[in-house]
Amino acid sequence: MSVAFEGDFGREERLPCQLYLISPPTFGLAFHARALEAALAAGGPVAAYQLRMKGAPDAEVLRAAQTLLPLCQAHDVAFLLNDRADLAAACGADGVHLGQEDGSVADARRLLGHDAQIGVTCHGSRHLAMEAGEAGANYVAFGAFFATGTKAVAHRATPDILAWWTALSPIPCVAIGGITPENCRPLVAAGADFLAVSAAVWTAPDPAAAVLAFAQAMR
Repeated sequence: MSVAFEGDFGREERLPCQLYLISPPTFGLAFHARALEAALAAGGPVAAYQLRMKGAPDAEVLRAAQTLLPLCQAHDVAFLLNDRADLAAACGADGVHLGQEDGSVADARRLLGHDAQIGVTCHGSRHLAMEAGEAGANYVAFGAFFATGTKAVAHRATPDILAWWTALSPIPCVAIGGITPENCRPLVAAGADFLAVSAAVWTAPDPAAAVLAFAQAMR
């Protein structure tokens, strides 16, 4: 499945900004599955979901994928795994998101195939983004744009990098880091193709309502 990140379209054909959900740092699987189903069923612009389970045993990651991947498939949402191309291949994910220490795009492509969606963390670096694009990444991710409690932030980015990339490359860009319905508008205006969000959805009393709040803010 190739749902979320098609890098061969021109900017004149650019789609409206969409959501890229990232799992919370820790979660109960049954509880999170219900929250994910609600978020995907809300009717908002969710294009992708990333399972991010830093430090979890491989078996636990695969067990979570076995439960969550079918939910994404049912809603035509791309399912990506964080960091591990080998586990992405093992669970049948649509792709993988690579940090700067998680191996090369070329190696991930060999494992996952031509149709896999492969994204790369580029922090606030134009150089890293150029390298990722030249390596064949399907998208580049910039951030963090705002303070976030989801993970430790060592790098910050500003909206101008989104505008620069949008003018330069047809490869989609993802904005990440502390994004909420209240602060997302400048990122959309600067050219973000996707907003990667976690806490703003999963810590909300109603994940479905949070997704719809993003949809309203992004219009």
